[in-house]
Amino acid sequence: MIKIMHAQTVLTEEDIEALKQKTGESSSKDAVAKAVAHYLECEYTNVEDMWAKKLEKVVKRKQK
Repeated sequence: MIKIMHAQTVLTEEDIEALKQKTGESSSKDAVAKAVAHYLECEYTNVEDMWAKKLEKVVKRKQK
């Protein structure tokens, strides 16, 4: 069974609007939930130098 918790944070209106646009969600709640889910699943979250790892992956793809 999943335990659900309520969490709050303070964000600027600009950040919320940018998050809604980036996630494609119309509500703040859904946009934040989608962003958190992506962050938890993203393979780059625990990588020390995320940009170097992404660049390395792109270079490998281009070499094939």
